[in-house]
Amino acid sequence: MTDSNHVQTLERLLEISRSLSAPLEAEQILQSITALAAESTSSELASILEYEPESGKLRFLAMPWFHRDVLRDIRVSVDHSIAGWACRQAKPVIVPDVRSDPRHDRSVDQATDFETRSILAVPVIYRGEPIGVMEVLNKAGQAHYTGDDLSILEILASQAAVAMENKRTRSQIQHSLDELSQLDRMKNDFIAIASHELRTPLGLILGHATFLREIIDAEHKQQMDIIVRNAMKLKSIIDSIADIDNFERGVASIRRRSISIRRVIEEVADSFTEEAKYGEISLRVNMAKDDLHVEGDASKIAIAISNLVKNSITFTNPGGHIQISAEEVPGFVKISVADDGIGIPASDLPRIFERFYQVESHLTRRHGGMGLGLSVAKVMIEMHGGRIWAESLEGKGSKFSFLLPLKPDQADSSGRVFVT
Repeated sequence: MTDSNHVQTLERLLEISRSLSAPLEAEQILQSITALAAESTSSELASILEYEPESGKLRFLAMPWFHRDVLRDIRVSVDHSIAGWACRQAKPVIVPDVRSDPRHDRSVDQATDFETRSILAVPVIYRGEPIGVMEVLNKAGQAHYTGDDLSILEILASQAAVAMENKRTRSQIQHSLDELSQLDRMKNDFIAIASHELRTPLGLILGHATFLREIIDAEHKQQMDIIVRNAMKLKSIIDSIADIDNFERGVASIRRRSISIRRVIEEVADSFTEEAKYGEISLRVNMAKDDLHVEGDASKIAIAISNLVKNSITFTNPGGHIQISAEEVPGFVKISVADDGIGIPASDLPRIFERFYQVESHLTRRHGGMGLGLSVAKVMIEMHGGRIWAESLEGKGSKFSFLLPLKPDQADSSGRVFVT
């Protein structure tokens, strides 16, 4: 190889090395590698074969364009070919005359109507394991392959290994993403169908149970109360699932009216007075003297605050304290629910607003619920163009806060607004 050719080869090697980190398709990089391999070793052809675990054979990954249609479906035996030997032994091999080598697989020549005379094959190795083979065929002038040819091919094979592994990793990632997408669609379909189909029978159960509770004797009222109470709990779960599903499908809506934040908070606090008292928890409201008003849907804001208060009661021990507060910040009303309960581990904090997410394992958690309350609260706030977040120290307590825009056109940039 002349000095000029040597420089050109080095420049091409550098170019291929740079392309490995560029957003190029692996096939494009591998084709460039085979073209350089043939050119720099003065060979008629070059190709890259990948080991295929499913078949236990080698398949062509990069090859001359005029053989592509034929070679794409051909598999080369690992046990009965020169390329297979290089892959299996993880060693390079030079065969000056394939006619005298019993390892030569003539089926590829027959399929492509090509005559192979000499071969230089090197294993493509990634992290110590052979994942394929790179080969060049028929050195020009019937000359023999040299040590320089072998060195060049080994360098190119190492670059091919990176490109092949990148291709394999991308394929695995895409496959996983496709599976996740399919599972997500199935989950959403199931949730939508289940919540819809459960509403009718549940409505009948509640209707008849409520009627029977009014006419049965006192001896059985307690049992009927249990039926109604648990049916209402199931209804709340179905409503929560439907709210989230509607929001994610973009069909949720809100009815905007001027509402009193004080009134909403006080009504929510009143509704939890008995539950907090039963749990020996102090629940109080702390608001500025002046009332605050926002344009929004009072019922949905009440749902958000209620779910936050319910969460605090659930995870606050007897003797604990919960405070609901509201204040005006530039352009927004900030509402917070703070407690001195058990707190949230730092590792779980980023995921607590995910649907069905539970901080504790379902095998060990001591508290009820399905992990929907915070998800619903998030949906209710984001429907108003607001934003919700949590701060917590494990063992010290938690504080959930959200912003509501004073006017719809001042919505937080991270939120969405649906107006009817």
